[in-house]
This record gives sequence, structure tokens and C-alpha cells, in this order.
Amino acid sequence: MTEDIARNLQILNETQPDPRPIRPRIIALANQKGGVGKTTTAINLGTALAATGEHVLIIDLDPQGNASTGLGIDRNKRECSTYDVLIGEARLRQSVLPTAVPRLHIAASTMDLSGLELQLGTERDRAFRLRNALGVLNGTNPAEPAYTYVLIDCPPSLNLLTVNAMAAADAILVPLQCEFFALEGLSQLLQTVEQVRSTLNPNLTIHGVVLTMFDSRNNLSNQVVADVRQFMGKKVYDTMIPRNVRISEAPSHGKPVLVYDLKCVGSEAYLRLATEVIQRERELRASEFA
Repeated sequence: MTEDIARNLQILNETQPDPRPIRPRIIALANQKGGVGKTTTAINLGTALAATGEHVLIIDLDPQGNASTGLGIDRNKRECSTYDVLIGEARLRQSVLPTAVPRLHIAASTMDLSGLELQLGTERDRAFRLRNALGVLNGTNPAEPAYTYVLIDCPPSLNLLTVNAMAAADAILVPLQCEFFALEGLSQLLQTVEQVRSTLNPNLTIHGVVLTMFDSRNNLSNQVVADVRQFMGKKVYDTMIPRNVRISEAPSHGKPVLVYDLKCVGSEAYLRLATEVIQRERELRASEFA
């Protein structure tokens, strides 16, 4: 296992970030079902990307604020949050806080987000608040880090917050739990993505589907994997995130599992997932310049 971890770290380090990008690559992690691993994936994918030298910003759009808590951000320190950004009272940079992981920052959330939909009501630009905030994220101040990746942790519902994320994103990464109703939930999410693409963001794509909480001893898990791969084809990442107690323990310590226990099978899986994400990004860039 140690050799596998070292190999994945070496592959990750072969990717060098672009010098001061004008615009970061924006990936929203979305699934209307709760408990499928969105936040865990956002935290650990962000950590792995930061380990390669990328400057990564995680935007916490869930009123529960689990991504913020999982990265060790105390609730008392969230004086300016993503809520303040979306209602137009603060710039996105003002809500950004450093984490214990070098080159990884987070725009923290608070429970105030739960009332955003009612507050914005009939505002004409209500679906584009996050896109507008991200448009000026990478300024000209050399003292501020220029982010190369933005990962948006969406709430477990298809509400205005998720729509804001999809309207702002380049692509959607879908964490999908290996359970009986997985495909039903995936179909609903894909319909929403198509609606957003046709009305708000024509360039939105599905980056990939990552299967989470996989248990090879469980026949149902194996059947779900087969069904999802048949349904989504190459959009499904090769990497599957296993059920692992260390993944579950890490957030209670305010750490990504990659920091909490680098050698566990969960950490190894997230390192492999990061290599796949980076490889797909390389292929996308190559096709753009072809």
C-alpha cells in the first residue's frame, strides 16, 4: 500500500499548475441525496490537488457547513461567509479562510444560507450570484493566491444554492453511493443538469461520477457498480471510494483523511481519484487546443 501511495503522489507531482491563471477551473460536487460523500470528496480531492502545487478554493454552499468543520474551521471564526457573498454584502475573497493544508483555502458557510432562497425571492440575478462573485476571484493583487481550482460543495437538495453552483461551474462531479436507489437519484440529477444547461449555463458538462462507500463483500454494491457503469459508461471514474472507518473519523478531528491517515485505503483511493481528475483535465485542455 505504501508503494501505491508513493506512486500516486509521484503522478500527482508531475502536474505543474499554470502561472497565475485568469480564471480557475470550477467543479461543483452535487447530488440531491445526503450522505453520499460530497463533502468528504470535496475536502480530500481539494487536499490532493493542493499537494500537486495547485491553489485550491473550496466553496461551502451547504448551510450545515460540514466542509468548513471538516477542515477545522471553528464556527466562531466564520464572521464573513458564503451567505454574505451571495446576498451581495461581501466579496468572495473576504469570506476565504486558510486551512491547515498548504495552498488549500475555504469560503466557509453558516446556517444563514438556509434562508437564502426566501431572501433573494424574485431577484432577477438570483441564479448568477455565485458566478458573478467568481468572475472577479483572481484579481491583479500579487499578494493574493490565484486559484487554479474551485470546488463547490453543494447542499443535498436541488435548490437555489445548487442551481447557483451549476450556473457557475464548468463541470459537475457526482459522488454516488453504492446503494439500491443510486440510479434513480442520478437520473433526477442529470435532468436538473440538462435544465441548467439549456437555460443558464450551456457549457456545463459532467466531469465524472465517483462511486462511494463501496463494499466489495456486498453483492448489492457490485450490482450498483455494474449498473452505473452500463448507464454512464466512461463518465464513471475507475476509482471507487471504499467504506473505511478512517474516512469517517477524520472530519471529527477537523482534518482531511489524507492528513489524518495517509496510509489508509481511503486516502489511497482519493489520491487515485485525484490522478484521474487531473488526467481528464489534461485531456480536456488538449482537446480545446487541438
